Amino acid sequence: MRQLIYLVLFIGFIANAQENRAYKDGEKIKFRIHYGIINAGYASIEVQDMLINNQKYEHVVGKGWTTGMLRWVFPVEDDYQSFINKKTGLPTRAIRKVKEGKYTKNVELFFEKDSVLTVDHKHNKQKRVAAQNVQDMIAAFYYLRNNVPDSLKINESVDMDLFFDYKKFPFKLIKLRKESLKTKFGDVECFVFRPMVQSGRVFKAKESLSIWITADKNRIPVRIQADLAVGSLKADIDEYKGLLHPFNAQ
Repeated sequence: MRQLIYLVLFIGFIANAQENRAYKDGEKIKFRIHYGIINAGYASIEVQDMLINNQKYEHVVGKGWTTGMLRWVFPVEDDYQSFINKKTGLPTRAIRKVKEGKYTKNVELFFEKDSVLTVDHKHNKQKRVAAQNVQDMIAAFYYLRNNVPDSLKINESVDMDLFFDYKKFPFKLIKLRKESLKTKFGDVECFVFRPMVQSGRVFKAKESLSIWITADKNRIPVRIQADLAVGSLKADIDEYKGLLHPFNAQ
């Protein structure tokens, strides 16, 4: 059920320009996730400002968990964290703690000037990989919300480098269309995007994920649909608080 948190980490890669910030300290978004017709669980992501050695950071925490009967069959407790330098918008440290059935993972990333150090606490090993100006998936969520311009046109794409599982890999996001989406809060004007993701490990194909992002200044995701290697997932916004701008649902 690793897809629970992966799904949410891909959802926020659309934004307005840096001078018009899309979020603020204290923002939290929660999603209800369905696996086919089953209510599979929830995922949330929130940001808090903090000081480390007199340097301003954003501490972002993303969590995913199963619920109901599925929690007894396949318990999931995923914890992703990122510490983002507010001046550069780049991560300095990231944490990934995963408990999914019998599968566990406990790794920590340290982003340095020319490399990324991965510390695997479970297996007591380390690995350093040469990489510059890369984002972990949590940090990318917030960086792109502030830095991708509104002027992005239909069929144009955003490109960046992400770091995950000891590797740097390219990420591309394509803007498809604009449409009104019915949500529990009312009808919301959205832009629909498609991330081009690596196929095989999680997703069914490179074009298997579609994302609905609010067309307002918040640029928050309200729906994600994904075809997976086995089955399909849909996530809908369930709760929100601390948004910087009004949420324009009708």
